[in-house]
Amino acid sequence: MARDWSDLFITDGPAAEGAPDGSRGSRDGGGEGGRQRGGLFRRLRESMAKTRQALGSEIQATLFGELDEQTWERLEEALIMADVGASTTASVVATLEEEAVSGKLEGGQALSERLIELLADTARVGEARIDIRAKPTVIMAVGVNGTGKTTTIGKLAWHLRNELGVSVLLGAADTFRAAAAEQLEGWAERAGCEIVTGAEGSDPGAVAFETIAQARSRGVDVVIVDTAGRLHTQDDLMGELGKVRRVIERQLEGAPHETLLTIDATTGQNGLRQAKLFAETAHVSGVVLTKLDGTARGGIALAIARELALPVKLIGVGESVEDLRPFDPDDFARALIAES
Repeated sequence: MARDWSDLFITDGPAAEGAPDGSRGSRDGGGEGGRQRGGLFRRLRESMAKTRQALGSEIQATLFGELDEQTWERLEEALIMADVGASTTASVVATLEEEAVSGKLEGGQALSERLIELLADTARVGEARIDIRAKPTVIMAVGVNGTGKTTTIGKLAWHLRNELGVSVLLGAADTFRAAAAEQLEGWAERAGCEIVTGAEGSDPGAVAFETIAQARSRGVDVVIVDTAGRLHTQDDLMGELGKVRRVIERQLEGAPHETLLTIDATTGQNGLRQAKLFAETAHVSGVVLTKLDGTARGGIALAIARELALPVKLIGVGESVEDLRPFDPDDFARALIAES
């Protein structure tokens, strides 16, 4: 599963020329890469503090105390309150209880570590990486307004440019909201990439078509197409997304190669319902979970993975560029549960 940016993307070879030295951090914990990884985990843990504080006292009271029927019920309640999801929680707690009763696990620390493992395993679904070997690779970004979709696109473009050294072209196909194009233009400038825009209210499909046409003629590596997040009705939104997708498919065989759905973690189970709707109609291949630093219910990442079989590929844990990062199930579960 992805740990840093070089792990997240499937490429033709090592980091492209132009990527800064040391961008491919070590995964063995040694050297500069190890220090960087340690810093990233501390940052993740700090951003997940609200969820961990909500869970922590209950976890300590249950797993480090007498194990009886009430223990497992309290654990279930704590995980459900963190939005891990009822079915996910039931499966995880049943496994943990069975192993504890059989004598496989002894002591609160062993139970806590096993809980972290089980939660991490829950999130291992589908293809966790993003394949950018196609030239150009087309990434379609979907999600309702207010989830951080446009900001996520800008940050992703920045990381592709600065950590992998690949060229990026943005397509502002959310033509129904003038602020979306303006915001994306600001991110394009910050990331050092070009952008294709259309007039307010113009055909989003035409913007997507022109973006891919320009990318092909210029030899651009990656195209990221923003899409509308809200129209008058849900049916209108899904119909428009379908139209944009069909335009992309006609313009370039095999595209879009990736469809990323941005979900606001603070919306909890409503976010799960959004994910279900988009997954059914937009051919979503992965999820970006944002605003994890602002919620006590960060377990929604696990519910999405288990209930929809959709891999969480990126998480947002703050406002800065560095606060968009590849999702790592092990780090996430540990940051969710572990006291230290």
